[in-house]
Amino acid sequence: MTETAPPCPVLETRDLTIRFGGHVAVDRVSCRFERGTLTAIVGPNGAGKTTWFNLISGQLRATGGRVLLEGVDVTGLGPAARTRRGMGRAFQLTNLFPNLSVRENVRLAVQAREGGGPTIWRRWSDRTDWIEQADRILEQVALADEGRVPAAALPHGDQRKLEVAVMMALEPRVLMFDEPTAGMSVDEVPVVLDLIQRLKDQGDRTILLVEHKMDVIRSLADRIVVLHNGQLVADGEPAAVIASPIVQEAYLGVSAGSEPDHG
Repeated sequence: MTETAPPCPVLETRDLTIRFGGHVAVDRVSCRFERGTLTAIVGPNGAGKTTWFNLISGQLRATGGRVLLEGVDVTGLGPAARTRRGMGRAFQLTNLFPNLSVRENVRLAVQAREGGGPTIWRRWSDRTDWIEQADRILEQVALADEGRVPAAALPHGDQRKLEVAVMMALEPRVLMFDEPTAGMSVDEVPVVLDLIQRLKDQGDRTILLVEHKMDVIRSLADRIVVLHNGQLVADGEPAAVIASPIVQEAYLGVSAGSEPDHG
């Protein structure tokens, strides 16, 4: 009787590496991410978290190793091609069209997903279905009343919500959040966390989250991956990883036996 091969993960990095001169910023990191899971990626400043994200999403080209999306090697593809294949990325700094309206930012993402564009026969404004989709997404992120406002005029927290809306419009299978609560006020943080929780609850997405706030990680993560000096040094269920003395002392910046920093 032949054994059935295990299904390939939605996303995988194999020995992923990047060097800047003599410095190895990400050092042979191998990791698998399954459908329906949220993985938090933690580590001290300079650990290589964002660099690893940039390698996965294509902003940086790897020195060695591979990135596989649903079993297909995408290492040689740029960010736009990876996005078309189902990889979405929200940045630590907002990545929007600042002079376009809130609705236009989302509508453009809907149009890009469907491969549409204006033609000599039909203007994009005739595509009321794109506009309706954009409006539905804006309702989900509590920005429906801001549709006509230029993105640049939004407060920082609302810009982060808009960036999530743009990513939702692309309907990616893999969602990557790089410190989504960075720079937000205490009142703004729960709205974005609720958005991420609802995306997770759909059960069909693979979510990666770089985050420093341990209370955020506890509330959202199914799994924690720890990087240090560009290497993967811990990987497991949140309670076990957080309780690990080596992680607490060396990577989360607290003494063994004390409570991890919630800031």
